[in-house]
Amino acid sequence: MKQFLITPAAGKRLIAKALAKHSVINEAVKSGTVVIIAGTTNGYVAEELLSSIDQLEGFSRKRFFRGIVLPPGGPVTRAGRVKDESGFPGDVIIKEGIWQNGLTIFDIVDDLKEGDVILKGANAINLPLKQAGIYIGDPFGGTIGAALQAVVGRRVRLILPVGIEKRVYGDLNDLALRLNVPGAHGPCLLPVPGEIFTEIDAISLLTGAKAELVAGGGVSGAEGSVWIAVSGNDEQIKSAENLLNSVAREPFFEF
Repeated sequence: MKQFLITPAAGKRLIAKALAKHSVINEAVKSGTVVIIAGTTNGYVAEELLSSIDQLEGFSRKRFFRGIVLPPGGPVTRAGRVKDESGFPGDVIIKEGIWQNGLTIFDIVDDLKEGDVILKGANAINLPLKQAGIYIGDPFGGTIGAALQAVVGRRVRLILPVGIEKRVYGDLNDLALRLNVPGAHGPCLLPVPGEIFTEIDAISLLTGAKAELVAGGGVSGAEGSVWIAVSGNDEQIKSAENLLNSVAREPFFEF
């Protein structure tokens, strides 16, 4: 067993690298539709997927988000959005191997079908209960409201790339009941059905090793980091070490 420290930025890159090798996503990229809904983690996912099909040119994750969490006093609206959204590029839609530049999920949700894949970030995960929740600032349910039409109505697959830093220990259904009552303040919370995909899953998919969360935290740029213990045979641990070293210096997200 060997332990590794993963910063939030490194975790986003790690998750993205693994999802670019995910068999279900790769199949949908070739013969169906993949929707990467804008978000900070999904910006890394979009980079890796577009790079894998040689269509990265023209994409930037700098403003690839709608809502964003900044330190207290940051320049965002009550709904969590930046006041100037003129640089928003749209979601990344890949249809039969071609990036449909400029489109959003709202443009294509009615055409999605079984076999297609939607990737959407999350704000909270309870790993033991396998629950994920998404903050809602939009009065009409935002992008997840649109996505669920296809997920529940047409069996479109929903994958939720999310860093372990967003772990909580409460039952998300109970939390949602309390956060969403009339008179409450702050974002609403929507628990959603989908495949949660974290750094732990990324390490397993890319190396075959077993990974587990053992500690967290840090300072001077390590805030929000997690300590991951990796176990397996010598080859798996060495592969995990090379992989995690390759993402260790991923710079902080900037917009």
